[in-house]
Amino acid sequence: MLKTCFAAGMALVLIAGDPHCPAHAQVPAAPQPAPSASEAAYRQKIESWRAQREKEISAPDGWLTLIALEWLKPGVNSFGSAADNQVRINTKAPDHIGLLTVSGKTVQLLSRAGGFPPDLLLDGQPAREGPLSADDAKPSTLSWHGLTMIVLPRGDRYALRIKDADSPTRAQFHGLHWYAPDLHFAVEARWIPNKPPRSLKIATVIGTTLDLPAPGVAEFTLNGKTLRLEPVLESPQDKTLFFILRDITSQSTTYQAGRFLRAAFPDHGLGAPGTLVLDFNQLYNPPCAYTPYATCPLPPDQNRLPVALAAGEQRYAAESTH
Repeated sequence: MLKTCFAAGMALVLIAGDPHCPAHAQVPAAPQPAPSASEAAYRQKIESWRAQREKEISAPDGWLTLIALEWLKPGVNSFGSAADNQVRINTKAPDHIGLLTVSGKTVQLLSRAGGFPPDLLLDGQPAREGPLSADDAKPSTLSWHGLTMIVLPRGDRYALRIKDADSPTRAQFHGLHWYAPDLHFAVEARWIPNKPPRSLKIATVIGTTLDLPAPGVAEFTLNGKTLRLEPVLESPQDKTLFFILRDITSQSTTYQAGRFLRAAFPDHGLGAPGTLVLDFNQLYNPPCAYTPYATCPLPPDQNRLPVALAAGEQRYAAESTH
């Protein structure tokens, strides 16, 4: 009988009747083919993109710093760390920062008696009373040391988003988890424009609905299956397509609610048939994977794929040491 043993990455062949794995019988394991220059360059590109994403996630104003999302009521909303505020900030902050007043579509910042706290900034300048921009694209930013606060519209209400650069979630960050880059998951898709263009109603985790332009459909083949994904545009200024999707890896290794993907516009523009590349190695988690205070969109039914996209970002675990 022939037996085989393994040690230190070498295959050791044991001849019948010999109780040992003699050194002279060592046979090196079959060498793995070296990646081509193009494959090596591609992997380097993906690793650089992923490193940049980790840097953004763990930045002083990244998603790991989000500590609260507080709804503002019509009228006056006092905010600060003291217990008598309508919006209490549960981290190191002045007892009373100011007042946020909501009237229809207008949100204003007012000071309490005695003025604003020292070092409170509005868009990088000393804080002043007046209306705030409550616009997702460019909201007014209040800051005090490592604390940042912005007012955002959500449905027919306004919310105060609060970030803390010293949040425990950021302090516990040990990196993200990824599948190994695999060119198999970089596919060319056929672009089928929607004629006429339509909009999609996208549900969010907080129960609101987004109404976003959907310019067309990307059709591709993976593992012998023809699949379709319908992207949206978040704003008229977008230069990339935004895919909100989920696949069956969400049952085990990836974020349960779904993942996001960005892709360049098709080669002939949005209004004409063409092609584009969907690189699922660049699938990434929504903010809700890192904080319970985000307001993420959810995949529409047509973007819930019956296949496993074992590529891109995996589930986030703050306790990881990887």
